[in-house]
Amino acid sequence: MGVWLRVRIVVQTMKSSESNRSTCYDPLVEAYQKSKQLPFRLLEQHTYLSLIGDVAGKAILDLGCGSGFYTRQFKQRGAEQVVGVDVALKMIESARAAETREPLGIDYRVEDVAALGQLGNFDLVVASYLLNCLPTQAQLSQVCQTIAANLKPGGRFVTLNDNVQQPPETYALCARYGCAKSTAQPLQEGTPILLSFVVDGQPFSFNNYHFSRTTYELALQSAGFKTMQWHQPMLSPESIQQYGRDFWSAFLEHSPIVVIEGSR
Repeated sequence: MGVWLRVRIVVQTMKSSESNRSTCYDPLVEAYQKSKQLPFRLLEQHTYLSLIGDVAGKAILDLGCGSGFYTRQFKQRGAEQVVGVDVALKMIESARAAETREPLGIDYRVEDVAALGQLGNFDLVVASYLLNCLPTQAQLSQVCQTIAANLKPGGRFVTLNDNVQQPPETYALCARYGCAKSTAQPLQEGTPILLSFVVDGQPFSFNNYHFSRTTYELALQSAGFKTMQWHQPMLSPESIQQYGRDFWSAFLEHSPIVVIEGSR
């Protein structure tokens, strides 16, 4: 594919076939896996796993699980049941290959989350950057309904997400951490935002879509969530040890990511 790998993923509308949506992600598997080593992932992983908390003995549904980076960690941390779902066939093939190499008892499925329906009653539904890849409010609402339908009463939803309140003028500041955002138009509901990464000197990018915090909260409330919290990234001892505290100042002040937590 040449020296410069530039993959732009545009999530299709709900009328698009699942196979067409899946193939959009196929070229991204290897590059996205390598992106887990970028500096900002230290804060992402620490914050996400800390807020998810103890998973021992729990049943977990991982929506938009990709190649299973976090899915495997949940099982390794003691979850009793873990199901991973992603629309991208190549991502699930990669996750299943890892399961073959190191069997953990994870069930991986190729499914469109918007059309998933109810798989079971889970203690916890998690997602990594799933909601922000949905281009319409209708899809956002449908996915929130799917999430709620798979949670036990009192169950929790925890998701990594684009920080919808980050000012666009600060988007480029986070490039030093391995990820930068850009947009060609003022932010409004559904505005595409280009996320750009550089892995091993090679850039790749894909689109997320902007929705306001109010839109997210209304979609979750309509699905039956009673409480919601938004969490900023937290420094970990490892992130300070590797890069020093001052290195992270711009990231913490203008964070491109948040964690959203909701309970039924």
